[in-house]
Amino acid sequence: MSKKIRLGVLFGGRSGEHEVSLTSAASVMKALDPEKYEVVPVGITREGQWRVGPRAFHLLTEVADGEAQRTAPLQTVLEAGQAVTPSVDPAGPKLLALAQSPQARPEVDLIFPVLHGTFGEDGTIQGLLELAGIPYVGAGVLASATGMDKDVMKRLFRDAGLPVLPWELVLRADWERDPAGVRERLEKRLRYPLFVKPANLGSSVGISKAHRKEELAAAMDLAAQYDRKILVEKAIEAREIECAVLGNDAPQASLPGEIIPVNEFYDYEAKYIKEGTELLIPARLTPRQSKRVQELAVGAFRAIDCAGMGRVDFLLERRSRRFFLLEINTIPGFTSISMYPKLWEASGVPYSKLLDRLIELALERHRDKTRTRYDRA
Repeated sequence: MSKKIRLGVLFGGRSGEHEVSLTSAASVMKALDPEKYEVVPVGITREGQWRVGPRAFHLLTEVADGEAQRTAPLQTVLEAGQAVTPSVDPAGPKLLALAQSPQARPEVDLIFPVLHGTFGEDGTIQGLLELAGIPYVGAGVLASATGMDKDVMKRLFRDAGLPVLPWELVLRADWERDPAGVRERLEKRLRYPLFVKPANLGSSVGISKAHRKEELAAAMDLAAQYDRKILVEKAIEAREIECAVLGNDAPQASLPGEIIPVNEFYDYEAKYIKEGTELLIPARLTPRQSKRVQELAVGAFRAIDCAGMGRVDFLLERRSRRFFLLEINTIPGFTSISMYPKLWEASGVPYSKLLDRLIELALERHRDKTRTRYDRA
């Protein structure tokens, strides 16, 4: 029998998407094949403290319990010979039964970052892993950083000839110094309604829709809480389409899916809290439209030099029937209801096989990096 891959699953973090990361990590750990992987949980608290092994797994207690209510009990291998199973205490919260192994070792063969947002999806963790020489799943430093920064990302899309909506960038310092001047500039160059977003965040945290000038200030103030860069983008009447991409130098796109949000737009509440949002897989598109989405998705993936995985989000304008690129997510959600794994499942790649493929791609990319010289001949 071949040696198991010792896989560090990295989750948590200091961003506003901490809870989403925990839920994604619980789903990933549950789906990993214990015959192939020894899983070492690596958790980062909200305060930035790192925890490894059982101490990290305790961060997932509440999330694991919630998953266990809907599915079979969560079981995974943390370290050599160390099994973890949530057990039910009817008189109180569920408890974790831990059986530690004296042979446990801290080394890992590669890392699977299941971190969303700032300090996880923005190239910071990726840079640390590059310095340590540890293989990891997903995009590298450059793609992670540009995929997080919506302004830089849109510039790359535009320069690659990909369709994007008109937008303006506002610095928090400029807004705080001269709000009247900023508002005048925005209203001159863009028309209401407008979406106002932190440039570097995900899961729709800090996003507002300003339908008229009276709503703009509150939207700007909210976005400014999360980033020094604020993206203001033209809003259109459109359908929300998503497509998953998988690969390194030869990426492939999944079937497109469509989101019909329960709220006016697909905000944090519609994604994770409020029931009623519909996910249509595949999306109700013509074959020609589906092909166009897949081509644009691969184009977006390549435009930022992405690797491993990416979920590309689009708007399909109802009036013109034109597609516009919104963004690419280099670490898409991996919860039990997330679009990325669901899109690949509909395309013939089930969840556990998708994880296997992502790990293969990470090792493949690391092997390719070892061919690069960093010293003089």
